[in-house]
Order: sequence, then C-alpha cells, then structure tokens
Amino acid sequence: MESPKPYLRPATLGDADLLLSWRNDPETRRNSRKTQLVSPGEHMAWLSTVLVDADRQLYVALLNGKPIGTARADRNEKGYELSWTVAPENRRQGYGKAMVSLLVAQLTGTVRAEIKEGNLASMKIARAAGLNLQYATGGITFWSNEQPDKSAGGL
Repeated sequence: MESPKPYLRPATLGDADLLLSWRNDPETRRNSRKTQLVSPGEHMAWLSTVLVDADRQLYVALLNGKPIGTARADRNEKGYELSWTVAPENRRQGYGKAMVSLLVAQLTGTVRAEIKEGNLASMKIARAAGLNLQYATGGITFWSNEQPDKSAGGL
C-alpha cells in the first residue's frame, strides 16, 4: 500500500496564526533573511497583501489533512523566487522535499531560491526539487533550476 503524499492548498487568512507560529519558530528565524520576531499585526498586514497579489502564490502543505509546512513562489521578471518552511514537528521526515517539489512542478520557467550557508536541510530540499547550486556569496547560496555556469564562477 502506498503511503499518503502531501498536497498543497492555497493559504487563507484563517491560516494566519499557524503561519505566524512557524515564522517565529527559532530555527525558522535563524535560517530566514529577516531573523527578528514578527508581531501578529505585522504578519496579518503581510499575509493580507500576499493573498491578493497575483504575482505571489502561498500554499499550506497538508498530509492527511494536517498542516505540515508552507511554500511560496513569488513571480518576478526573472521567473520565480521560492521560500518554504517545514513545521517544526514535521522536520527531518522528507516532507519539505515533497512539498517544494510539488510547487516547482506547477511552475514554468526559471525557479530560484536563496539559502543561507549552513542550512543543509533546505539545500537538500532545493536539490530534491530539481534546483542546482549556482554560486555562494556573502553567506548565501543561490539555487536555480538552470544549469550552473561554471565559466562564470558557478559551482
């Protein structure tokens, strides 16, 4: 018998408390661009904006109806920039790889992610989703579904 697979559903304002708790988790903050705590008001303003922005796709990943993480794709002139968080209680179980792979599979064009050096879990997720390490600078690794350009200093 095949084990259940995660699926993505669009986030709603009803997910605000859950998403905020994941955002303010110490490990999530340590691996984020912005490491400070986010207030409920700041979070609600951000979420309200994201949910109506046609260039942003925000999902909650579920397994058997239970939230296990979140993934986001922001469209820009270069393609899509990805971001994700696996719920603290669901880390190290392969769910991040599954949910980000689902998101990448529904996107067309260039997909990118910026991951802090040392965040090995997210690097494994990026690789499993078909992203390749392009280069690293300033403590950040840059990943894309494009092939690395070794002549331009890519890895």
